[in-house]
Amino acid sequence: MKVLSTIKKILDWVLLGFALAFILAMVILIIVQVFSRQLFSYTPSWSEELSKLFFVWISFLGIAYGFKSKLHIALGLVVDAMPEKIQDVCDYFSKVLVIGFGVIMMYYGWHFTVLMGNSSMPGTGLPSSVLYGAIPVTGFYVTFYGIELLFKKGMHQDFNDVSEG
Repeated sequence: MKVLSTIKKILDWVLLGFALAFILAMVILIIVQVFSRQLFSYTPSWSEELSKLFFVWISFLGIAYGFKSKLHIALGLVVDAMPEKIQDVCDYFSKVLVIGFGVIMMYYGWHFTVLMGNSSMPGTGLPSSVLYGAIPVTGFYVTFYGIELLFKKGMHQDFNDVSEG
């Protein structure tokens, strides 16, 4: 069990580390882009495309973090009005749907990423698969966190209960 906890902590660290690094890089890049446009009337052709690339990755990694932390919108008012057994069924069903969504993202995201590997982005020259790689990576994290949540009881745990362990 300690090995699984260590793996989870490493995966959490990788997710947050990349997300924070991409946010920092995007902010710096946009600042440089604005200053170069205002001061030198010149904008590097790659800067806008690279900031969009970072934005896409940040957005998708945010989806994964949202599933991890259970920060997404839920119909708690409707579910809370139901009997406890139906609440448990809804909780289980929603977690299975999340896992299924993650698996679909991994499968089709991977195929799409491979498909787009032959084309390149015009500003940076990077393969388009770098952009679309965010889909299967997010699918992996959504699946991983969905499986983790499947083994936790109850839909309405505290944020601290979910983010610990």
